[in-house]
Formats: sequence, structure tokens, C-alpha cells
Amino acid sequence: MKLKLFCLAGCALSALAAPALAANDEVAAAAAGSETTADAVVEADIAAADDAGEALVITGRRPIAESEAAALAVQRNSDSLVTVAASDSVGRLPDQNIAQAAGRLPGVAVQRDQGQARYISLRGAPINWTTLSIDGISIVSPEGRDTRYDSIPSAIASQIVVRKAVTPDMTGETVAGNVDVKTRSAFDYPGFHVAGKLGGGYVELGDRQEYEGQLVLSNRFDTGIGEIGMLVSGSYYQRDMVTDNFETDWEQVSQDRQPGNADRIWGRETENKLYRLTRKNYSYSGRLDWKPTEGHRIFLQSIFTAFTDDEARDNYIFDLDDRQSDLTRPASPACTVAPASSATNSGYADICIGNTPLKGSVYGIDINQRATLRAFEQSIFTNTLGGDHEFGADNEWALGWRLNYTRAKDDRSVVGEARYDSPSTRTARPTVAYDFTDPQLARVQLFRTLSSGGLFSAGAPVTAIDDFSRTLTSLTSSDFVDVTKAYTAKIDLSRQLPLFGGEGRITIGGQFDQRTKEANEAQLSITGAQAATLGIPTSFAPVSLDTPFKGEIPLGYTFRYFDIDAMRDNVKLADTIADYVPLLANFYNVREQIFAGYAMGRIGYDWGSVLGGVRVEHVKNRGRAFVTLGGASTPIEVENDYTLLFPSLHLNFDVAADKKLRLSFNSGAARPDYDQLRPNFTYDDANQTVSGGNPEAKPERAYGIDTYFEWYMQPQGYFMLGAFYKKVKDVLFDDTRTFGLDVLNSGGVDRSQYTFGTITNGGSGHIYGFEGAIQQQLEPYTEQLGLPSWLGGFGVSANVTLNWSKAETPDGGHVQLPGTSDVVFNIGGYYEKYGLSLRLNYQKRTEWLDALGADADGGNQFWASDDELDFSARYAVTPNFEVYVDASNLLNGAGRRYVRESFYSLEWERFGRRFTGGVRFNF
Repeated sequence: MKLKLFCLAGCALSALAAPALAANDEVAAAAAGSETTADAVVEADIAAADDAGEALVITGRRPIAESEAAALAVQRNSDSLVTVAASDSVGRLPDQNIAQAAGRLPGVAVQRDQGQARYISLRGAPINWTTLSIDGISIVSPEGRDTRYDSIPSAIASQIVVRKAVTPDMTGETVAGNVDVKTRSAFDYPGFHVAGKLGGGYVELGDRQEYEGQLVLSNRFDTGIGEIGMLVSGSYYQRDMVTDNFETDWEQVSQDRQPGNADRIWGRETENKLYRLTRKNYSYSGRLDWKPTEGHRIFLQSIFTAFTDDEARDNYIFDLDDRQSDLTRPASPACTVAPASSATNSGYADICIGNTPLKGSVYGIDINQRATLRAFEQSIFTNTLGGDHEFGADNEWALGWRLNYTRAKDDRSVVGEARYDSPSTRTARPTVAYDFTDPQLARVQLFRTLSSGGLFSAGAPVTAIDDFSRTLTSLTSSDFVDVTKAYTAKIDLSRQLPLFGGEGRITIGGQFDQRTKEANEAQLSITGAQAATLGIPTSFAPVSLDTPFKGEIPLGYTFRYFDIDAMRDNVKLADTIADYVPLLANFYNVREQIFAGYAMGRIGYDWGSVLGGVRVEHVKNRGRAFVTLGGASTPIEVENDYTLLFPSLHLNFDVAADKKLRLSFNSGAARPDYDQLRPNFTYDDANQTVSGGNPEAKPERAYGIDTYFEWYMQPQGYFMLGAFYKKVKDVLFDDTRTFGLDVLNSGGVDRSQYTFGTITNGGSGHIYGFEGAIQQQLEPYTEQLGLPSWLGGFGVSANVTLNWSKAETPDGGHVQLPGTSDVVFNIGGYYEKYGLSLRLNYQKRTEWLDALGADADGGNQFWASDDELDFSARYAVTPNFEVYVDASNLLNGAGRRYVRESFYSLEWERFGRRFTGGVRFNF
């Protein structure tokens, strides 16, 4: 029986205690525990409904409060540690993707790309420690184990459940936790239902636009064969933008032999990547549910989500170490530093003439220009057939089964890239004055290069970079596509029975997963000379636009954007004389099979519950690739297998009716990513990188303890304080260094100096810390404090995670665990009453180690601290119609990476503030 009440003027909220729930059903069932009450009479009705096992459903105009109450109900009734982002009263979230929505939860940090939340880190841990599932089914990401959540629109979610404590029914590769996206069903609504959203907005940087829309339609039908529910939904979000950017690559210089050279690094090149972007998130899904009889449900669900990034990038690289070998000063005797305005060499890394790593001049160097047009797309197409059945005299038996097929596609294709380089004559090249003293801006000034008597010096300043000639050296087009196909079969059987003096439930289950990822790359390429025979201009001006710079960063020079249409036309011409040639050196096919089984028991007592069990997984890997040596490609295949055991135990104590104490022991293993298991090297000429697989890399094993205290303060308050510890073995590191080998050199291209990245195991490590959260609304206290009732709409929500970590590197050193931030916190205030909802939210995470780097390349790489301030406002014009305004990235902060120390910036990008508004409806 369901009792429905309407609360239009603002109501207090109460999270009801629901009956004990199975671990795999707790989220869906506990949602019924979120109720809205108007006064003590309604509270009594709630208590009575709770005692009778009934669900009380309230429709109101308090979306923030109702969402938080629904979330607290799930958390409170869970047998393990979870955190929930619930949709508001019309079933929607204000953020465009799953990462952005989950990023407001306790212990959740995000990593951004182009200002858009992309990856999720739980309690500051590495991103590959967090797994993704949709309705409990593990979903493979287009990128592999580093799940990209920006390819999943938040519009498909009714709830986002973050599980921080691992249970035996969860995949063993879950270490820090799991993000489970709960989708909608027609049975979530009493009958015909339609909800939607339509809006648009403005991006401040570059004066660009945003558009968004959502639609959900569902209905239920009584038929002669049972009740059938059908739901379809779709969403679309588009964001046009430009980006301010600079990047500097650092190195030690062997020719620098003066005192201090052992610790000195120089900027070997500095560049601007100037983007014009159109990003889109869209999805469409359908679900068919059938309830033939009471206690039985069968469903078929299909979801397609996509993220696209159409990118035009004008890239200007100032090759400061272009003539590094010209520096021939002996190590002894040490020179006397004498600032000079000329040099016999290029001046690069010459401390003796007054140049320093952060400021100086370099004479007659190359400009490497790249005009790149990309058509990037990541998509997930997941399909699930499943059923849930109860049987037995008192429905004490339960059977659940799932069959899933998922296809994840990672398309990194480049429509066209034109490369231009300066002529060999030194005086036709620029002299560059560089200033890296401000880590927030790499400044360059351009001058003519003068030569006299063997000395080079700066001539007249130049503001237009096109005053320096550059010639087309190559035109390429690339078809880079990775496809992962995943098959899952899962079955769970449970029985309720008296057990050890309590209400018990025993569950056993089995699961089979097969995931095969294949990378296929092909490239079309012609030289500048070939381009000339086709009538393609070999200078830049004819294929450029006389358009003002759309960004705001002070470049120190003016430039012209490349013409996108001309790029497409020129690639079509190139296709008439050249073919797309498969890059066998970049091919790989990696298959992973996991045979899993688990046994789990739960016992409920008056004082709480015990949940424990063990999961066993046997993993078989097979990797196929081509090994390229001396230009010849030879196929190779590598196989290995291993068995892992994952025990866990969760104790929940009801200290009082509104207080819980949780204690858990859990284990997991983060496996190397699919591309990291390939048995070969692959290269990327556009970015001058080489990556290598390591099929012998071992999973990193983790064993953890969590202790948490939770206090659910009526009607809506919540306080949590917890501590956690994880011991890690065989820590996986992304290792970055100079490739240093000539085995990939071909076609006149020297790849020995490319940046090389691979995965490797280090030693042991650990991470431990504390987590706290509080949320409270003023309304319960306004009367006793003698405050006006309108003040009751104010509320606050805050959470913080503090981490300490250490890991042993492959060379025996010790660093912070990769991907971990020492501090992660969110703080937000809101006001909600009389149909008006306002929210201001601030998020921050401190710096974290990104990858190990060789001393020759500057050392280890880090992300600088990241923060964001967002605001949203909504007003319910009627119970079924509201208007909204959202403002994002109000601090307009930049994303920044650095090497060794904070003032050695590697990359800096700024994206601009964003403002959107529109309408929502719900019937």
C-alpha cells in the first residue's frame, strides 16, 4: 500500500528506516524510505506505515531536500558503506555527466579535462581503483579501466550510488569502490509519466553557446499475461568552447656542464595549443519490464551513450633546444656569468651568457606548427536481459540472473593534420625571449635573428608569427579506433532462514566475463612536395582565416586560425594519390576472461547486522600484437593466468535508533589496463609519444579496514566521521621517460627521442585517512530559536577527506601513491522554501602525483590543486513546471600540471565560466 501526500509550501523531511535489504537490492528498495512530512500528524502516519512495512510516497516542491532525504535513506539502510546522489523530485540531476554529479558527494574527487569532469577518485585514491556499473552490471569503459564518466550523461540516472566498501557480490577489481548508476523503470511511476528539460546557455571564454535537452516517457499496462512497463528516454548536451593553453616540456641538458647542472632542467620547447571545440554528450535508452505474477520480474534494457569532441587545434611549438649541440663549453673552469645580448651558439642552456631555466633568449630556432582537425568520439552501447524471481512457501528463495553485452568504442581519429616548419637559414628563424617565472603563464616574445661576425643576436621585435616563413612538410589523416566487446553472464541465488539467532540470508553466485579490446590504426600521409603537385598550398596563409584570437591569454604574438573546410578539402585531394596504410606496430588484441564465484551471508539482529563472505576469481589473459624491428612486423601472442581470492566482512551496529557504527574488512585487486597488457610498443607521431605494453605486470593487491560512525539527525540532518586504511602490494606505476631506442624508426622518422610511457610494478604501499561529512537544515530549529519561518529554508552540506599515502617505486624510492590527493573537500549552502531552490557549492582537491618521470625529462609529473565553484537556482512555477539557472566554474580556475616542483609548469589550460538556463516539466 502506498500513501501519497502533497506538500506545496515547504515541508520537513524524514528518512525512514526500511526493512533489512539484500546487498544487491538495497538501493532500489531503500529509496522508498525517503519521505516528506508536514507536521507531527504526518510523522505519526510515517511511523505507522513503517511499522506496517508500507511505503509512504510524497510529492513536494523541495527538490534539494527530497533528494538528500532519499540519499540518506539508502545510506542508512545499507549493509555496507555507501554514499548516494539522488535525483530530485522530478527525477533529474543538475549536472551534465556522472562525474560532475557524483563529485559533490563525501570522499569523491574528480579529474577534469577542458574544464569538464571526466574521472572519479574515491577518498583521494587512484582513478583505476574505482569501477563503474549500470544497474549492478560492471560496464567496460571506452578507455579501459580508467573509466571516463564524461561519456555517461547524468540524465540516464535516477540515482548514483557510490559503494566505498567492497562486498563479495562486487567484481574483484574494485579497490576504492564502485560507482553504480541506477536507471529508471516504468514501474518507478504509477502510470503514464513524462518529464523533460530544455535549456541553453553561454560560455564566457570565446563568447560561445551551450544547449541541452532531456525527455523521459513511460507507461504501465495491465495485460492478460501480467503487467508490462515501457520507458524510453533521451538526452542531448552541446558545449561550444575555446581554450587558453600553454605547455612546456623540460629536460636535463648534457651540454650544460657548469656548476649546478645536476639539478638544473631547461624548457626544451614551449608551445600554445589553441583550441576551438564542440563537445557533445547524448544518450538514448529503452527499457521493457514484465511482471507476469507477483514476485517475478523480467526486463530488457538497452542504453547508448556517447561523448564527442570535434576539435580544431592550432599548435605553435617553439623548439628551444633545436640547436642544443651548438653548446660546447667545457665543464672546467667554471665560467663567470656575464649577461650578453648575443651568442656564438643558440644560447639554449647557456648559463654563462645569463640565461636561466626560467628566463632568457634563444637565437634562430625552429617553429613547429601543427594545424590539427580531430573527430573524437567515445560511446558505450550496453544491453541487459535479466530477471528477479521469488519463490517458496514464504518467498524465502530469491533468484536473480543477468545477461549483458556491451560494446565500447574509442575513436581518436584525426581528420587532418598539416605540419609546417621553419627554413634551415638561421636568420629566417625567430629569436625567442622566454619567461617562465610565472607558473601561470609561459611568456614568449619574438624577434628577428641577426648574424654578424659569428655572433647571433635579437633584431626588431615581431608581433605577427606569420612574418616568419614556414613550409608545409607533411599532411596526414588518421583512422584510430579501439573497440572493446564485453560479455557478462551472472546468476545469484539466495535464501532467507534463521541463522545463529538472527534473521539470515545466504547468497551464492557465479559470474563470467569476457572482454576483448582491439586497436586498429591506419594513416594516410603525403609530403609537402607531394602536396604541391596536387595544388595544395605549401605556405600557411592561403589555408588560414583572418579571424581575431578568440581566447584571452597574452600570447606575445598574433596568429591566424587554420581553415577547417580547406583542411577537409586538402585531405580529400591527398586521398587521390595515397592510401590509408595500417599501422601494424600500433595494432593489438587483448582478451581477458574472468571466471568468478562467491558465497555471502547476512545475519540481522536487533543491534544491527553482519555481512561477510568471499569471492574467488580466475583470470586468463591473452595478448596479440605485432613486434616491429628494423621496419619488419612479426605477429606475437602472449598468455598468462592467475587466481585471486577476495574475502570481506562488514559489521553494522545500531548504537541508537539514529546512530550507526560500521566496521569493515575488504580486499580487491587493480589489474593493469588492456592496452598495458599488449606485448608490443605503439607510437603516436602527432604527439611524439611511444607507449609500451607489459603483459607480465601483476595486479596491485589491496587489503583495507574501514571504521565509520553515522548519526542521522531528524528530520534531515546527517553527521559522519570515519577512518580507513589500505595496504597495497605490487603498486602499479605509469613510468615516463625518453624512449632511447631506434627499433621504431622508419620512413625517415626518428622516434628514439619520443616520450615513452609504460606500466610497471613497484613495491608495497599504503593509504590511510579520515573522512567527515555533515548536512543540516535550519528549519527544525527556527521555532525554538524564535526565528522567522522563512529562515528555515537555509541548509548546509559539507564533507572532507584527509589522506596520507606512500608507495615504493620500481627503483626503490618512495613517493605519494599515484593519483592520491592529501585533501578533498566539498562545502555547499542552499536555501529552499516556497518553491524556490538555491545552491552554492565549492569543491577542492589538492595536488596529486600523475606519473613517474625520468630525471632526464625533469622528474615526476603532478597535477596541481583543482577547485570549482558552482551555483544553481530553480523556481517551481507549478508542481509540474519550473525554471532554472545554473552557473559553473565561477572561479575560472585553470587546470595545471607540473614537473618536479610547482613552478615548472608542464601544462596550463583555462576554459571560462558557463551559464545556462531553461525550463523543466514533469507530469
